[in-house]
Amino acid sequence: MTETTASALLRQATGALAGCSDTPRLDAEMLLQGACDIDRTAFARDPDQLVNNEKEIVFAGLLARRCSGEPIAYILGRKEFWSLELSLNEATLVPRPETEILVQAVLDAVPANAAIDIVDLGTGSGAIALALARERPLARITATDISARALEQAIQNAAHLGLSVRFCQDDWFAALTGKRFDIIVSNPPYVRENDPALECGPARFEPARALFAGTDGLSCLRQICAGAMEHLKPAGMLALEHGHDQQTMLATLLSAAGLESIVHFDDHAGLARVTTARKPASIRK
Repeated sequence: MTETTASALLRQATGALAGCSDTPRLDAEMLLQGACDIDRTAFARDPDQLVNNEKEIVFAGLLARRCSGEPIAYILGRKEFWSLELSLNEATLVPRPETEILVQAVLDAVPANAAIDIVDLGTGSGAIALALARERPLARITATDISARALEQAIQNAAHLGLSVRFCQDDWFAALTGKRFDIIVSNPPYVRENDPALECGPARFEPARALFAGTDGLSCLRQICAGAMEHLKPAGMLALEHGHDQQTMLATLLSAAGLESIVHFDDHAGLARVTTARKPASIRK
């Protein structure tokens, strides 16, 4: 069988992806590296290097998956977040740029040398907990998830990155009885069930348990807000990612739970996507 050059594969893939990706050339390059171990440097050095038939078949399979709309992070099994390369599996969401705003909000509230207690609820791949562990090495960080498969991936990511995080399987606060934290952080499910906006998008490949939260998208946020006071130290902070149209209702939930100093943070599109609130310093619970 005739072998194909890397440049020909890249050209064909870029054309095939033009109608289904906003970044067809970049996607094609990533697939070429994933299937054929040819990165940009190797391609620039020898764009006409031959790709054997076995690797070409693998490349064609990855390309077909991308053309179907599957996120490239799932195809390759990895995604960069906060300059950390994280491995993913079928039980974890693809980390998104908006979640880096949540990480930054926590970092802005935590001095670099602070030895404080932080819990990341619903950690998934471990993205938030591991980013915080990298930036605040003295912090004592716990990360929980109800999914054993997600926790398995998060533990592997922590080991690969050499970062210290305590992991436990938990449905929000169920396994944290009697424990209090300086910061509770979470990117919980907050999408409305049967949201038509997700039917044709990449989210259809992601785990439903990590996306959907009841008919109004607030069921998980309600549970977290309701349990925050019991598990925050005085003046402790709760930091949440949420839907772009949920900040008003979330502020109501936070106030009803007894939290104060509510602050919203906008994403790059100018939409509120992260909210923080604090437990009053004078309350001893």
